[in-house]
Amino acid sequence: MRSLDVDCKVSAYCTINASEDINKVRASLSNVLTDIDEKATGDSLVANSNNYESLTKIYETMRTRKTKSAYRRHLMRNMTEDSTWFYLNKQAAFANVIVLCDEADESPLGPIKVVLHSTNIEDVIEWLVSDAE
Repeated sequence: MRSLDVDCKVSAYCTINASEDINKVRASLSNVLTDIDEKATGDSLVANSNNYESLTKIYETMRTRKTKSAYRRHLMRNMTEDSTWFYLNKQAAFANVIVLCDEADESPLGPIKVVLHSTNIEDVIEWLVSDAE
């Protein structure tokens, strides 16, 4: 994985439904993001990291499954001045499979929303989805 020369904060959010075990929801998050600080707040689980390397599993999956163009499309469409986001399927994440969702309702128990924050957000997107290794 190439290094990223700008600061990037990674946040992830997902709902904990009444029918779900919080430990399984935690496992879903840790199956897609590494080195994160998690906090349960009411019916949600929030994870944060100040290290872009938390995205390692997503970065590698994009390359092995050839999904960089789909991620690029989502990241560019959802970009604001200093952030962007995308959805991942929470049930697939529990099975240790990273699946991008177009819409929140594609994940029956709700998605994992991954938000990237950086003053150089375009550089972060380019790092994540570029062809350079």
